[in-house]
Amino acid sequence: MQAKSNGKGAALGLTSMAIFATHDVIIKHLGQTYSPVEIVFFAALLSFPLLSIILLNDKREGSLRPIHPGWVALRVACTVVTGLCAFYAFSTLPLAQVYPLLFAMPLLITVLSIPFLGEKVGIHRWAAVIVGLIGVVIVVRPGQADLQLGHFAAMTAAVCGAMASIIVRKIGGEERSVVLLLSPLLGNVLVMGASLPFVWVPLQLPDLGLLAVIAVFGLTGSFLQILAYRAGEAAIVAPMQYSQILWAIFYGWVIFKERVDAPTLIGAGVVIFSGLYIVFREARANVSQYQPVLRTRGRTETATAPRASLLGRAMGLRGRNARS
Repeated sequence: MQAKSNGKGAALGLTSMAIFATHDVIIKHLGQTYSPVEIVFFAALLSFPLLSIILLNDKREGSLRPIHPGWVALRVACTVVTGLCAFYAFSTLPLAQVYPLLFAMPLLITVLSIPFLGEKVGIHRWAAVIVGLIGVVIVVRPGQADLQLGHFAAMTAAVCGAMASIIVRKIGGEERSVVLLLSPLLGNVLVMGASLPFVWVPLQLPDLGLLAVIAVFGLTGSFLQILAYRAGEAAIVAPMQYSQILWAIFYGWVIFKERVDAPTLIGAGVVIFSGLYIVFREARANVSQYQPVLRTRGRTETATAPRASLLGRAMGLRGRNARS
């Protein structure tokens, strides 16, 4: 019974990541014409009514005033930067180079959980972090390959995404899910809207349709993640996020004529191995008190892809390991 349940969870997780990968391909396509600022603005704007309808299911009493305004504001800033940088990286770098850098997020979450959550990280997870960062260096190849602003943007997205996840783990038990979900979306609309006049390119109607697809795919991917974690154990479902690298290779080759070189594959393999090791270590009893990586639910949170655990809580759908 458990194996069947985990199989369903893994299948739902894989489907979720396939949708997210397609979501990222559309971002890359639009990024050839429009600034990431414009893409984020319209994608967030189109996500707003969809997410608002979903959040009507949160019947808990309370206002939209945050209990921890400082932490909420910092999370909003981190999420805004994460989305902008990730969208820029997808627009300018080969897909197969972006994902390994974003996959560094679990490594960074592990490190940040020490000062912010009081997590005790032993030698095994420290070793995994160090090995994973070596994998990042292999992908980037400083001194051997041309470093682009996109590489810096992808790493910035990983750092800020990790920080946003840590903040949710710190205050998620006290803040309403509505506050934690709507505040980053509102922040993206306001910040990107204020920046829009400086980068404006007239939006074509078919491209507006693609932006709507991004909004729908982001929420659909997050919803399938919720179902995946309800069906299976987190240690089984969480590694499914790494299937995105396979989609990156496929889409990059078929659509964008991108070729993946050996160092990128080797570096990606090292980063993925390290992330998997951290996931499995956290899943073991008496190893991790907070399980910061397992509770993150895998995908980097952006304006179009809300944190699955928060969305599930707001919808009254909670996974087997359901804590924010």
